[in-house]
Amino acid sequence: MVDKVPYDEFGLFHENAAEYGLPYDGPPTVSRRSVEVGGGRSLSALVWGSGAPELVLLHGGGQNAHTWDTVAMAMRPRPLVAVDLPGHGHSDRPDDRQLTDPGSLAGAEDVARVITELAPSAAAVVGMSAGGFMAIRVAKVAPHLVRRLVLVDVLPGLDRAHARHIGEFLDGPVTFPSFDELLERTKQFNPRRSESSLRRGILHNALQLDDGSWVWRHQRWRLQDAGATRPVPAPEAQGASNVGPDLWEVIEKLDAPVMLCRGMRSDSVLRDEDEAELKRRRPDALVRHFAEAGHSIQGDMPLELAAAVGEFVP
Repeated sequence: MVDKVPYDEFGLFHENAAEYGLPYDGPPTVSRRSVEVGGGRSLSALVWGSGAPELVLLHGGGQNAHTWDTVAMAMRPRPLVAVDLPGHGHSDRPDDRQLTDPGSLAGAEDVARVITELAPSAAAVVGMSAGGFMAIRVAKVAPHLVRRLVLVDVLPGLDRAHARHIGEFLDGPVTFPSFDELLERTKQFNPRRSESSLRRGILHNALQLDDGSWVWRHQRWRLQDAGATRPVPAPEAQGASNVGPDLWEVIEKLDAPVMLCRGMRSDSVLRDEDEAELKRRRPDALVRHFAEAGHSIQGDMPLELAAAVGEFVP
């Protein structure tokens, strides 16, 4: 008999509140929505609040919409949408174009459909890491949907070597025999995070299989497709030494305010030269530094990130 680890997707918000000293008077208004994007596929999203969403949040590679939970709670009652990117969270797998062509805009077209359905009047799109690249691509295929752009620790042309630690974490086994082994690996790569936050993150981002083992949600469809025992690198992680240099042109031409939120710890992926390049190409861009944050600012300094976004998108 396999012992199933209990999981209530909407039953953990009190932990976020307690960890960061946020007021908590009961479960927030959050619902899960699904949007058909074509080819028999759907993308999933978390809708926060009851009004017309004012923000769209796009997570990084290997993450899911729940990575924004504390940020969303800090911004209450502001309504927003946090999207599960293709192949992540509760969303269906990417289509073949996204898998075979690193420069494909198919994923951005999918996300644009979600924004059009759930948050057509959103004042800003916020993208972290791979979600930042996705936000830029959305600005290319549907610029009317990106009225303001917030990039969280990511810029076009970043040196792939500076993101090596992220690749090492993602390039682990597809499945883990137990929750404890999955937790132990996660702790090794996130030594500054509390164990409770890591447990919460795993419950949101992994599935327990019938035999008791665990698989990351962003790897589950690869496991189903190929019976893989090792992860298949996503297209964004392959190729040239720099990531997404072609996206600079989109940022230069985008008729919308831009803000960069940059983590300043050594586990950030950006360097001074990346920031300088942004200022050269977009002198009007606002840059905010987060001294105690690495790459995942939403996990390291969520309250400060929420405040910065709130100031940029009044």
